[in-house]
Formats: sequence, C-alpha cells, structure tokens
Amino acid sequence: MNSTPAGSIPNTNRWVLAIAAFCMQLALGAVYAWSVFLNPVRNAYHVSQPEANLTFSIVLLALGVTAGFGGYFNSRFGPRVIATVAGILYGLGVFLSGFVAPNIYLLYLTDGIIGGIGLGLGYIVALAMLIKWFPDRRGFITGLAVAGFGAGAAITGPIAANLLLPSLKLSGTFIWLGIVYLIIVVVAAQFYRTAPEGYAPPGWTPTEKQQTTGTTRDYTLAEALRSPRWYLLWLILALNVTAGAALISVASPLAQSFTHVTAGVASALVITISIFNGAGRLFWGWLSDGIGRPFAFLSMFVIQIIAFALTPFIGDFAILFIPASIIGLCYGGGFGTMPAFAADFFGSKNAGTIYGAMLTAWSAGGIVGPLLIASIDYRTTLFILAALMLISCALPLYARTLSPQKEVVEVVAGGGK
Repeated sequence: MNSTPAGSIPNTNRWVLAIAAFCMQLALGAVYAWSVFLNPVRNAYHVSQPEANLTFSIVLLALGVTAGFGGYFNSRFGPRVIATVAGILYGLGVFLSGFVAPNIYLLYLTDGIIGGIGLGLGYIVALAMLIKWFPDRRGFITGLAVAGFGAGAAITGPIAANLLLPSLKLSGTFIWLGIVYLIIVVVAAQFYRTAPEGYAPPGWTPTEKQQTTGTTRDYTLAEALRSPRWYLLWLILALNVTAGAALISVASPLAQSFTHVTAGVASALVITISIFNGAGRLFWGWLSDGIGRPFAFLSMFVIQIIAFALTPFIGDFAILFIPASIIGLCYGGGFGTMPAFAADFFGSKNAGTIYGAMLTAWSAGGIVGPLLIASIDYRTTLFILAALMLISCALPLYARTLSPQKEVVEVVAGGGK
C-alpha cells in the first residue's frame, strides 16, 4: 500500500464489502423482473406493448448514462456517499411510480428516469470499489458483485407475480417495493469503504499471465476515449446487451405466447432467467480469469447463436427453459467479464470511471433490444438476434490481437505519459 486516502480503513475485511455489494445488487437487479409488470402496466395505463416496454428501455438508458458520471462521483465523494444517494433515488423512483397511473409519461419519469439514475449510481460504485480491493481476482470479484444484480429478479419476480400484484395491484406493489429497495440499498451502502491507494492483498504478486494480459499503466478517461480499444469493448458489450435485454423484456409474455401458459406459470421462466443471469456473471467472470476475456466473449456469442436460432421452434414450456437459461447465462456473463476486460486494457485506478462511461453500451442495447422485439413478432426477432450474434463473433477475435502492453509502447513513443 502506498497511502491511505481519507475515509478508508486499511484493515477493512474486503469480503465484508463484497457481501454488502452483493446484497445491494440484489435489490438493484430487481429491475430485471420487468416482464412481470409488462402486461399489468399495459392494462393500467391503457397503452400498447411498445409504449409499456419503453419504460424498461428508459430505465436502462438512465442507468447507462448515469454510470458514466457515477464513476467520477465515486472518486470524488467516496462509495458510501454515492451508494446511499443511489438507494434513495432508486427507492424513491419506484415508490413514486405507485401514484402516477394512468399517466405513462409520469411512469417514464419516476420508475424510468429517477429510478434509473439510482440504479446507474449504485451499480457502478460497487464495481469501482471492488476492482480496487481485489486486484488479484478481478474477473471473479466483478462477477460476484454483479451476480446479485442478475439474480435480483429471481426474488422479486415470483413475489410480485404471485403475492403483491394479485393483492395490492400495480400501484401498491410499486409503493412497497420502493420502500424495501430504499432500505436494503442504503443499509448496504454504510459498509462501503475506499481502498487504500495501490492496495494489494498481503503476500500477493501478479502472475505472469496477469502481467502479460494487463496494461502497465493507468489510463484516464480522456486517454481511454482516444483509444480504439475502448470503442471495441463498448460495441462488444452493446451487442451482448441488445440480445439479452430483448428476451428479458418480454420473457413472460413470450412464454405465454409460445406455450400458452398463464402469467403466474410464466413467471417461473423469469425466475430462471434471473438465476442464470446472476450465475453467468460469476461463472464467466471466473472463467475469463483462466481462458482470457476475448475467448470468454467469443464463447458467449457462439452459444447464443444456437440458443436464439432454436427458440422460435419451441412450443413446450419445459423445453423453453433451456435456451432461455443459456441466453440469461451469457447476458449476465457480459457484465461479469467486461469490467475486468476494461481494467486489463486501461488499468484499475480509473476503472470505475472508464467502465462507467462504457455502460452507455447498456443504454444502447437496452433501448434497441426491447424495442426491436416489441415492434416485430417474437419469432422473426429471435432469428435476427441469432444473426447479430454470428456477426458479433468477429469482435472478440479482433480484441485478442490487441495487446495492452503494445499500446503502452505506442503511447509512450508518441509522447504520451
């Protein structure tokens, strides 16, 4: 450790921070239970499916844009303060959504923009904090942190579909969920701490693989944005989000349409996708530490080609779980792997700010995917997504040819720091 910044505690148990981050992400990740609310929102607000689904896209748009600023705010004010603000905004946005029916535009404002801003702040703060506390396990720890985000809907989905919505209706459900979210996130935030500058676990030194796959310098956001590598990673993430968000946004109505099950039964698919979404963040993050980030993304894209291409032919609810789970696994895997990928290329010091800006890819994919599948029939869209994943395979192969070490040499030779 080189120094101890204000607000940090050198002997902090970093695993306590990881547990707190996981719990906070469970509450934030409840946003992925959106498909459970899709038909109730359509009925309560008397709008079309694309208009209702636009709420989910706005949430992801606000999340992605805010995350770019969240990384800076985290460096400026510390993770505890920003995570606390995140919990207040997220909980308040959902809470206020219970009072705005039947005005869909107010739902866009409360649940979409206010709640989405809270989500963006909370999501990036956890990653920015843990990357610095776990330089020895970047892929695993970022996967663990965001696994909670992916799995959050597995808790919220069935509770909302089978308990809250039938008894409290849509408005009451939003009110109670907003209160719960606010409490969980704000309490978890109080455990957050800033890692000491240059922190390394006692006795740990980077392995040869970590030294050869990671950059030898820390980039600023401005420097990263001048690098083609940043835009390549952005595009990889955006394409993966587009595919996964499309399915997640209509999981419940798609299951009802393809297999003729009830909404209550279809919620089981939402739960399963959420579980695999969370598991994928941990699994692919861990696996990427061993096989490398480019091969991890290539594997995800290849697997999704098959899953999306087969789904339109499925009419049995039990079989539908197979491709849906695979897509959820790979969707989550993108978020579990990309933070470490960005840190490999640009260093860990400003990883929160750099990856936060990269999460605008989440916004882009979160808009395109759900709007695409809500505007075109489900089967046609699934084939389109399979083709998109096929095209995407070229990107991680190209990323594999880009050496962070080589870029450092090029920058220094060109007069950079």
